[in-house]
Amino acid sequence: MTELMKENLKHRKLPLTRIIVRIIMITIGAILMATGLEIFLVPNHVIDGGITGISIMLAHITGWKLGLFLFVLNLPFVYMGYKQMGKTFAFSTIYGIIVLSIFTSFFHPIPPFTEDILLATLFGGMILGIGVGLVIRNGGALDGTEILALVINKKVPFSVGQIIMFMNIFILGAAGFVFSWDRAMYSLLAYVIASKAIDTVVQGLEETKSVWIISDNAKEIGDAVNDRLGRGVTYLNGEGAYTGDNKKVIFSIISRIEESKLTTIVEEIDPTAFLAIADIAEVRGGRFKKRDIH
Repeated sequence: MTELMKENLKHRKLPLTRIIVRIIMITIGAILMATGLEIFLVPNHVIDGGITGISIMLAHITGWKLGLFLFVLNLPFVYMGYKQMGKTFAFSTIYGIIVLSIFTSFFHPIPPFTEDILLATLFGGMILGIGVGLVIRNGGALDGTEILALVINKKVPFSVGQIIMFMNIFILGAAGFVFSWDRAMYSLLAYVIASKAIDTVVQGLEETKSVWIISDNAKEIGDAVNDRLGRGVTYLNGEGAYTGDNKKVIFSIISRIEESKLTTIVEEIDPTAFLAIADIAEVRGGRFKKRDIH
């Protein structure tokens, strides 16, 4: 492979339509996050985790615009993101943060939709999480905490998730000193709701699962999965490390509601079969679509 071909593989340009869709989705996501913050959370003194939470507290203490802190505090992490993830991620992130900063300033004078603290926490966290999830799904970010966690992860024996959790414990705890301890607890609730909403948007509403089956009756199981579930299967050749026996491995993709039926099929044909089922975030290409069962 020539150097030019390698370079083209590294820096292949996205189609214009894909770029336009990304811009639209990142814009919508940033506006939703601004709505969750300025229309629900911030007026009720509830914060989110990460740089956003720090920005809310600083804006409250100084009286300056929230959008200003969101933009300035995230800038160093955009540079880190450029080093860690590349130009596309950095451009998507800086665009999303600019839109977020503009709309938080625009929404600031608007009175909150509700002064019920629980409703504000629930809906604010949900709307914020959907917005962040849309941006992440389209190649950007609206908070520098995860980028910082990626950098720290290379130097400490903790996972990215653990580092983010540690940072947010201190940030959400600080809300107790800046506002009140009941607001800190509501902030924790908003953070959990937002996290779940982000996961739902990023991973999709339909939970897809990968299935690995090792059995001496692989052909019979594969045919049953094909006929009774309408799912295609792929046969792989495997070898036991301990016994050295050659085994046929079945690989397939199913939905969450099909898991119980697939388990029943395997147990009926071969109760001793090895079965492993795992959640997967996304499936593209291939012949993974479910066909009709007649």
